[in-house]
Amino acid sequence: MRIIESAGYRQMPWKNGAGTTAEIAVAPPGATTDDFDWRISMAQVGADGWFSEFPQIDRTLAVLEGNGIVLSISEAPPVRISPASIPYSFAADAPAFAKLVDGPILDLNVMTRRNRFTHRLLRLDTEAPVRWQLQAGITVVLSCSGALGLDDGIHSGRLPARDAAFFESQTRPLIVTPEGRTAIYLIELNRV
Repeated sequence: MRIIESAGYRQMPWKNGAGTTAEIAVAPPGATTDDFDWRISMAQVGADGWFSEFPQIDRTLAVLEGNGIVLSISEAPPVRISPASIPYSFAADAPAFAKLVDGPILDLNVMTRRNRFTHRLLRLDTEAPVRWQLQAGITVVLSCSGALGLDDGIHSGRLPARDAAFFESQTRPLIVTPEGRTAIYLIELNRV
């Protein structure tokens, strides 16, 4: 189990220059927005605007805080995404415009290069302990609002809100225990 504290997230400008993002992790280490294999980040969005486009990248977005956005991608019907929504996946190389529902939001982005990695982002809203089977190449656990207890049978500890825990190439159960009701985000990354 490897912990990355939120105070250490790398602050980076958006690719389109319209804002900044807190990069939780990227592979390979030190990769730029043009050459990453996968990337996990959080961003404050304070105004309507276009998403940065990333060729050959698949993206999943979750709204962590705020009233949500209405996302319009290419010619598809607009989709409303709120903190209660299932994370939304789309091609990051398609033109996408976000309209804030009512005020700013904080979002979570997971992106993978199509020919190198796949990803899955799950949201579990619970106050009860969750048993999760670690089986991906990389599994990341994150909570936006509350602390979590983590126990994988070898390591155990407390994960403060907005810090991230990484588990690599493990096949064992993980017990995640929230301190009160919280949304737990589980990210799985697998090499193609």
